[in-house]
Amino acid sequence: MIYLRNNGTDPHYNLAFEEYVFQNLCKDDSVLLLWQNEPSVIIGRHQNTIEEINRDFVSARSIHVVRRITGGGAVYHDWGNLNYSFLIPEAKADLDFTTFTEPLVKALGALGVEAEQTGRNDVTVDGKKISGNAQHYQNGILLHHGTILFDSDLECVKKTLQVKPEKIQSKGIKSVRSRVTNIRPYLKEDMTLSAFKAYLLKAFSQKEGLREHVLSGLMEREVRRLADEKYRSHDWNYGYSPKCSLTRSGYFEGGFVEVRLNVEACKITELKIFGDYFSLRDTRELEQMLIGLEYSRSAVSELLNTVNVSEYFKGISPEQVGALIV
Repeated sequence: MIYLRNNGTDPHYNLAFEEYVFQNLCKDDSVLLLWQNEPSVIIGRHQNTIEEINRDFVSARSIHVVRRITGGGAVYHDWGNLNYSFLIPEAKADLDFTTFTEPLVKALGALGVEAEQTGRNDVTVDGKKISGNAQHYQNGILLHHGTILFDSDLECVKKTLQVKPEKIQSKGIKSVRSRVTNIRPYLKEDMTLSAFKAYLLKAFSQKEGLREHVLSGLMEREVRRLADEKYRSHDWNYGYSPKCSLTRSGYFEGGFVEVRLNVEACKITELKIFGDYFSLRDTRELEQMLIGLEYSRSAVSELLNTVNVSEYFKGISPEQVGALIV
């Protein structure tokens, strides 16, 4: 097995790195990756992004939102989380998750942490989730990757994935929220995350006999290109989401406003505004302006800045209207 070192922490780059290796470097040898992301939400391939995140919290904290190529639910990554990936050529499409979670469970056991795989794809300690796992199979190659909550900000995990109580209907695969915990409090002897990463690498080496490689300069440039063209794109991270219907409402000094809209390929396809607000102009004019627009805060705000919002909603600011719609 080859270990490919990647010290980057940009989630767009890291997911591109993983996909590039999966598509190009797993023909003969299995590959192990150990990697870390700066604060980010990683969305499952078949999920509706807007259903999975607390958009106000994510925006305020400048938390990245990036879609991955594997299925499963949304997960939060930060400086206290470690990710691992196994890429296996000539693998069976239905390879059991335990093939990959068992080495982690054994490595934790040697540190005095009693972990076990539960359900289809989780590793738990004391009944709480410390690792979620997902897989993707293509052309005889299997990608298995998972999170390892070592010393993450659990309050931030909760707030980032705590979606506002608005009505959303879609065919996206919804995350199942689990109680989570960190590994670090369960260790018999404390260690840093970097020490834990080194320990895991050594534990995996004893089983697989790892050979360390690095990507060439040409490969690095290809990874950066993939990151820019795919993983930084709004179309991939949001537009790939299934069609959905949303109902959002709010009470303001100028009255109650309810917005019902349909979104497809991250474009507003239908929109209707209701409420007991006062207006000087027919809000159907504004509805027509918004239809066809990209469903993002920046796009909606840009449109609202071109009109006199107070004529459509007396006593309600453009910022409040924009935050209500997106």
